[in-house]
Amino acid sequence: MKLAIIDIGTNTFKLMIARVQEDGQFLVIDKEKIPVKLGEGGINNQIISHNPFLRGLKAMKTHKARIDRFEVDKTLAFATSAIRSADNGKDFVKKVKAETGIEIEIISGDREAELIYFGVRQALDLGNEKVLIMDIGGGSTEFIIADRERIFWKHSFDLGAARLLEVINPSEPINKAEIKRLRAYLKEQMMLLWAACELYPVKTLVGSSGSFDSLAEMIYYRFHTEENPLVKTEYNFDLDHFEAIYKLLINSSIEKRFKMKGLAAMRVEMIVVAVIMIRYVMKKIKLNKMRLSTYSLKEGILFDYLRAAKESENHG
Repeated sequence: MKLAIIDIGTNTFKLMIARVQEDGQFLVIDKEKIPVKLGEGGINNQIISHNPFLRGLKAMKTHKARIDRFEVDKTLAFATSAIRSADNGKDFVKKVKAETGIEIEIISGDREAELIYFGVRQALDLGNEKVLIMDIGGGSTEFIIADRERIFWKHSFDLGAARLLEVINPSEPINKAEIKRLRAYLKEQMMLLWAACELYPVKTLVGSSGSFDSLAEMIYYRFHTEENPLVKTEYNFDLDHFEAIYKLLINSSIEKRFKMKGLAAMRVEMIVVAVIMIRYVMKKIKLNKMRLSTYSLKEGILFDYLRAAKESENHG
């Protein structure tokens, strides 16, 4: 059986095609990412603007052509923050259905956090100690406190990189006053996280895909650490290397970032606010370890679908 998963994010529409084997294991046979910037010009006004709407539609048609080429048996499409919070999000869903036949499910932030946990848990052993999982999107950032067995706390904050860029509107390079303003904004907006971390103390941050992938790849190219971290499902960050990349990014212009090895072009604009956010969370909660999971929402959706299918089979 071939399954297609589409993660309709605020910045990127990601497609993953997997072949599911008899034993329930899966093998990824194709992947595609299309930068869409669905939140451009309207994300903080709860609207998908005209041009991003058209870009999103075009991306879905491109994904549909690929899905057809691979003769996929079932397609699962999930929309997150930009569509969830936009007044015309449902119009986009209807238009996609009319023009491609793909049905999109709009998921809550809470459900998104749960699915991210399922994905991360497939990539690495979370162990018995509680960790803080962080997934930075364009529209929202999810935080989950969990161990390998269960979730203790989760929350989706409307603090994605695209939203933060609109709030701060930083210079190129970002200046000290803007960094200070961003940190103050995060401190105030993330009160729930600080309280949760007091209730459930954590020492390790697990970054889920996205910006964390880029940071790991930049470290790989700059410091020539072992093999490329993205060929595996997990990676342990050297915090000195992370600090060096942080300094490099906050002192860089957009032109310089476009030339940086390991930094995907689609992340060039948002990586600075993302890395400031990561470092702020690390310092504020006094975390001393940082890990990467190359799995996130897509893999979580796949895991959850296969689990539900198995359960209904057993009850059937």
